[in-house]
Amino acid sequence: MHGTRGKVTDMVLVRIDPLRALISASLVLLLLTMSGCTSTTGSPALHQQPAINSSPVEKVEVIHFHRNQQCTSCIAIGDLAEGTVNAGFRDELASGRLVFAHVNYELPENAALVTEYNVTGPSLWIGVFDAGGFHKEEDIKVWYLINDEKAFSAHITELITKRLNGDLS
Repeated sequence: MHGTRGKVTDMVLVRIDPLRALISASLVLLLLTMSGCTSTTGSPALHQQPAINSSPVEKVEVIHFHRNQQCTSCIAIGDLAEGTVNAGFRDELASGRLVFAHVNYELPENAALVTEYNVTGPSLWIGVFDAGGFHKEEDIKVWYLINDEKAFSAHITELITKRLNGDLS
């Protein structure tokens, strides 16, 4: 209580119009939002890949990873993927810009590739090499399309075409 008692402070009460406060707050929020949308500098959000990759694609790999013993579905995915790639991308295969492979992930000599793609079971993977590095993705949709060869082929063709054109979306 030493020195705090006895001080008198002048207090001014200001009445704030709620409508004016709401309009002011809305304008400030709008300006902050718009400034973020029009900014051309800054880094993109973490863990988001741009829809179109500006760097040219050097190579695309389509790899069917399988076990020593393959089930009917695994064989179908490998055969359909290989048939689609061979039929639709002859020039890209010939140039080496597109590579297709069947890889037994249980064999020790394939360990580095299995690690690079983080393979955990039978699967179809697409790897894209560009100036920005290596981008990989597992295509799980193929498992739902194995009974429809036309839909399977259309899906794989579209996906490979996008990746060859630098579209990583």
